[in-house]
Amino acid sequence: MSRAEFPDLNHLPELPQRRDIGIGVVGAGFIVRDCHLVAYADAQFRVVGLTARNRAVADEVAALRGIPRVYDSIELMLDDSDIEVLDIAVPPTVQPDLIRKILGHPRRIKGILAQKPLAMTLAEARELVELCESHGVLLQVNQNMRFDHSVRALKTLIDCGSLGEPVLATIEMRAIPHWMEWARVGRSLSTFLMSIHHLDTFRYWLGEPERVLASTRPDPRTTFPHQDGINLIILEYANGARASSWDDVWIGPAREGAASDIGIRWRFEGTRGIALGTIGWPHWPARTPSTLDYSSIDDQGQWHRPRWPQAWFPDAFAGTMGGLLRALESGSEPDVSGRDNLKTIALCEAVLAGACDHRVIDMSEFIA
Repeated sequence: MSRAEFPDLNHLPELPQRRDIGIGVVGAGFIVRDCHLVAYADAQFRVVGLTARNRAVADEVAALRGIPRVYDSIELMLDDSDIEVLDIAVPPTVQPDLIRKILGHPRRIKGILAQKPLAMTLAEARELVELCESHGVLLQVNQNMRFDHSVRALKTLIDCGSLGEPVLATIEMRAIPHWMEWARVGRSLSTFLMSIHHLDTFRYWLGEPERVLASTRPDPRTTFPHQDGINLIILEYANGARASSWDDVWIGPAREGAASDIGIRWRFEGTRGIALGTIGWPHWPARTPSTLDYSSIDDQGQWHRPRWPQAWFPDAFAGTMGGLLRALESGSEPDVSGRDNLKTIALCEAVLAGACDHRVIDMSEFIA
């Protein structure tokens, strides 16, 4: 099958018509420098300025990415009437208080793009969602794996029925993350920082599961205390579908001298077809597009292998900001709204509870 014969897999995000809404960015780490600002420039979004804890770093990033203004504080950024929405790119340990500070400022902004996890507990995440709603501020959560191009393409195939009814979806992550300092002191390691991507992706593909089974153990390489380095997760759905995520941050003694097998692979099996994919992120900073191969019972054994030049890092980050800007443009709820994201946070809580108590978790315990 030639490239021209592929159906429209909708692998690119829908972007707003208006690109002139003023964006203020809070944070100047690598994810801002090399992903957010790169993707926003490519999408022709209007970034007015940024602020960060370290003014020198903020100045450096602004100069590198052509950002016209740098503010000494979040308060000074909020005083700027050109700023209509904020992109928050700070650790989850400080994000909740920052959101409260933003909402307490006399000048009201229109929207917030918050990092995931929105908060490190479901209770605090719910508080932030309700606070934003009470102030009339749209809240979008940066669950950017939904905008990975293979993830979006599979969603299209599922929704149009090409692969039939879902039977089994799996994500297998074998990667060694860089655990930043703030990650070393929280109640959760992999669940709220790595598995949250895959739990949210399963929700995007399949909807809400009824039950969760989980087993976790510490990563033998990671020296600081933690309980959930390696996560094995199974989701059960009312329609019989099953999903599983094997999140392995150990991958064997690759750094100790053994050969390594690093990568993220996913697989979807339906009653009428199958799809296989890879996620390019573990090869970052090399720009590595994700892939999709699929076949249905109508294809007489033929595989379709569409390819694209876009990569999850950095291109997908235009999708989450684009969703917020489209919501403002249309007066609708954001596509990855804070309210919706509470269900992803609830899944993280269910994983921790199930692993700790060695029991099957009914999701009604967390989502009424």
